[in-house]
Amino acid sequence: MLAKVKSGANRGLEMIGIDVEVNVASKGLPSFDIIGLPDKAVAESRERVKTAILSSKLDFPNKKITVNLAPADVPKEGSCYDLPIAAGIISCETGCKIPEKSLFFGELSLDGSLRHTKGAFLLALFAKESGFENVFVPKGSVAEAAIVQGINVLPVENLEQLFLHFTTRKKIVPTLYQEEVNKAFLEAEFNMAEILGQEQAKRAMEIAAAGGHNILMIGGPGSGKTMIARALPGILPALSMAEALEVTKIYSAAGQISPGDSLIRISPFRMPHHTASAVGLVGGGTRPQPGEISLAHRGVLFLDEFNEFPRSVIEALRQPLEDGHLTISRSKEKVKYPARFMLVASANPCPCGYLNSPKKRCICSSRIVEKYRKKISGPILDRIDLHIDVGTVDLQELSENQKATQFLEPSALIRERIIKAREAQYQRFLGDSIFTNAEMKNPHIKKYCKLKKEVEQILQQAGARFQLSARSYFKMVKVARTIADLESSSEIEVSHIAEALQYRFKSEDI
Repeated sequence: MLAKVKSGANRGLEMIGIDVEVNVASKGLPSFDIIGLPDKAVAESRERVKTAILSSKLDFPNKKITVNLAPADVPKEGSCYDLPIAAGIISCETGCKIPEKSLFFGELSLDGSLRHTKGAFLLALFAKESGFENVFVPKGSVAEAAIVQGINVLPVENLEQLFLHFTTRKKIVPTLYQEEVNKAFLEAEFNMAEILGQEQAKRAMEIAAAGGHNILMIGGPGSGKTMIARALPGILPALSMAEALEVTKIYSAAGQISPGDSLIRISPFRMPHHTASAVGLVGGGTRPQPGEISLAHRGVLFLDEFNEFPRSVIEALRQPLEDGHLTISRSKEKVKYPARFMLVASANPCPCGYLNSPKKRCICSSRIVEKYRKKISGPILDRIDLHIDVGTVDLQELSENQKATQFLEPSALIRERIIKAREAQYQRFLGDSIFTNAEMKNPHIKKYCKLKKEVEQILQQAGARFQLSARSYFKMVKVARTIADLESSSEIEVSHIAEALQYRFKSEDI
């Protein structure tokens, strides 16, 4: 007897349809074979499926079983084929009919229950686009799949429950999506009100968060660079629905959505260690997987101790910073991942950290300092919008500020201004497929950032004096547009462009 069950295979951020053909022959020696380019995890499905069916008090045929995963020339990987294989065997053995226009997806435990399986959201998107009506997924993955409306997402706890549904004895009730509004904001490790001094750095971080700009903080040890960066999640707005769907697709493909979780509405904040490899940061592998920069899409990639990263790893950021996406090419596969992230980097001015410090003497030679600076190339620095010198706060000033902490702005208050600025940008870019000022291309700048004569004159003078590149010139306009948005100004004024120029990279910086 032959049964055909529909499933899907993950390819980057897309799904392709897979036909799971199960044949239980009446002749031949008892065996259980899976063909169609299965990997080790798929091949091991034989033992999981057999034991799960027997544990569910169902009969397992002692016959020749052949499972074909079609198309046969597409490599199959992962444990998501356990459920469709088991469904096909149950249908062949019991004669029950598999529901039409249905997809099956999930990993089996030996007791017959189903485990949370990555990629459920991508499968649901594929089901809707391909005209399927039902999606059978593990109960732990149902909230993730139920984000997609217009299809029936059925939570399967175990094979016994699935068998009862097939025989119409007890139907599985589809799950409806319910958004958890209480997870709109991420609780940051630090509050901006806890950061004493460093008002310019905090202001720069506010501008960066409001417009999605890249920022580099340079300062000695203990100056507060890391603390400011870790307070950033507390001032970031929640993702819009369009942004949330983009981020959820990436996390679903990477298997980083926990059981029971659904739509990701919190801006990602990724903080890889400086020993991270280029593949870990950019993504890749035999079967290309998203790296840290894709997992930071529509959020923040914080690189602490920027100079300590290998130069090859830092240089790998060039194209993603410019294009907002990356393509990972392998001999048999090419995958495109989005990577529109906000880069936040912190660095010391020299290896010992005390170059030009008024308190401690630097022990680094000029040659060592020059070698240390060369780890960050000019093209990378040119792609960073805001450059901030974070000086050491005097102990007396710390003591005085400690007494006045109640007068410092908390993160919640700063976030309100940022949300207001982001809303202005959302309205401005409706129909342009971008969300923040940092994403603007030259046509957008020409359309939305018309400069007054006196503003343009100041910008040209600054460009000639500081030898700004064409990229730097337009980045200054973007930053000025964000500063204007924070002040609810429809036009870019002289004060806005003047403040933007304060944060530009100078030749004496690292």
